[in-house]
Amino acid sequence: MSLPFASAVKETLRQGYSLSDLRADLMAGITLGIIAVPLAMALAIASGVPPQYGLYTAIVAGAVIALSGGSRFAVSGPTAAFVVILLPVTTQYGLGGLLLATLMAGVILVTMGLLKLGRLIQFIPAPVTLGFTAGIALVIASLQLKDLFGLSEMDNTAHFFVKILDFIHYLPAISWGDFVVGAVTLLTLILWPRLKTPIPGHLPALLLGTALALLGSRWLPGFESILLGDQFSWTLGEESGRGIPPVAPSFIFPWLMPGADGEPIGLSWDLITALLPAAFTIAILGAIESLLCAVVGDSLAGGKHDPNAELVGQGLGNLVAPFFGGITATGALARTAANIRAGGRSPFAAFFHAIMVLACILIFADWLSYLPMAALAGLLLIVAWNMSESHHVLRMIKVAPRSDLLVLMTCFSLTVMFDMVLAVGVGIVLASLLFMGRMAQLTEARTLTEEEHSELKLPQGVAYISIAGPLFFGAAEKALGRLSQVDSGIEAVFVDMHQVPSLDITAIDSLDAAIRQLALDDKKITFIGLNPRLILKLRRAGIRSNHQISFARTARQACLHLEPNLPEAGQG
Repeated sequence: MSLPFASAVKETLRQGYSLSDLRADLMAGITLGIIAVPLAMALAIASGVPPQYGLYTAIVAGAVIALSGGSRFAVSGPTAAFVVILLPVTTQYGLGGLLLATLMAGVILVTMGLLKLGRLIQFIPAPVTLGFTAGIALVIASLQLKDLFGLSEMDNTAHFFVKILDFIHYLPAISWGDFVVGAVTLLTLILWPRLKTPIPGHLPALLLGTALALLGSRWLPGFESILLGDQFSWTLGEESGRGIPPVAPSFIFPWLMPGADGEPIGLSWDLITALLPAAFTIAILGAIESLLCAVVGDSLAGGKHDPNAELVGQGLGNLVAPFFGGITATGALARTAANIRAGGRSPFAAFFHAIMVLACILIFADWLSYLPMAALAGLLLIVAWNMSESHHVLRMIKVAPRSDLLVLMTCFSLTVMFDMVLAVGVGIVLASLLFMGRMAQLTEARTLTEEEHSELKLPQGVAYISIAGPLFFGAAEKALGRLSQVDSGIEAVFVDMHQVPSLDITAIDSLDAAIRQLALDDKKITFIGLNPRLILKLRRAGIRSNHQISFARTARQACLHLEPNLPEAGQG
């Protein structure tokens, strides 16, 4: 049994990796790096940490996942889906707590991959995924209002509805410089795809926004726009500067990084216990997002990913990244699609994207400090809109059954009002209950009519009950209730179970209770057409052939098990 590790790289090398493949991956990596740099910084800021930590994530986690994962085309790094989970962790536990939660999530993801749980993610219903994704998108959009409108007094850590009220309250203090820069960036991002150019829209949008901010502040009185370098600074030894440090990520111990109080957070069992719910949520969302990303990559480029290797790769990336200042990473849908459009052919394209991000830090760090915060907010608004999958949501609202709409709206509302953990948990439970209700409706039991009884030439004194559908706790009592309604004049009961595909312990217990009651009434029971696998399950539960219980393939064979003195149909 092969270890689920680096299957995408192994498959690439096994098929042969040519010089033309290398060139294609290099070009795709450069394109992805251009896209990833502003996104990584914006997502780090939205998660409550300085922008360089988003870049460190794209470099370290992006490279590790590319080389150890199971998807040829997926590109990993910080993503918008995590913002609503990471920001509360950063607020409460600081950067150190966020790095520790990421490390713990990495352990959980590796464990899931080694246990081969990759296929289980497909059992999460679409209404649950769409509901919490749309909810996260709305929350992310609300987080951008502060920078887009230049409302420095607005509290971005407040609850969604409090934040909206704060926004309305502070709206008269809008900074028109920030708003114009953000609006122009947003408009460029919306219109750029219509030009059908291979250049990603992020680059011209941010260049235009930056030029407008710098020229406007110089030539237009009262025109002010907050730059990244105005809000963030760095100190390394005796050196300091604005924006991000122009150095590669270096090795650190996550537990020595500052907590919410600015002091090293340390490492204790109480802290691990406190961070465990967040780590588990990060791991589950990371698994969902990365495997969805891999599926999208397969559908766009052809091929087949290894879900278990992808989980192991994601886990290793999130295990290693915190030791270099990286926060949570997972598969990024937009960057994966951009990779394929740019001609990426293998996992090495994602690896080269990480190298490109590193080169940008080393070469362009000073220039990045001039990026306007409002332009980054506009960029994340587009990310939130794309993430919401509004066209899928509207289609589901139009065509989906009411039960699925209930799940969708429940997950969406709980994500916005509370958090994604509650939304996914309640959504899956609600979807499961509704599914079981539908399955229970499909399971039915009926007693044969006198005409059908005669057609089968059954002896008198025999009740024939046909059961169709799975027998589980939601349907067992309804279906097996027929066995307790047998007339007193009946001496034997035939139970046709040709169409019963499964039995759970609740059904077995109900069946055992019905058999005992029939035994007290001195009635025999014969199971007809039961699957051998289910017969074995009944035997393990102590329900086996004896003077009262028998198993038969057909009704004719069941008749042979009866005592010969039972009269045949039509005899007096």
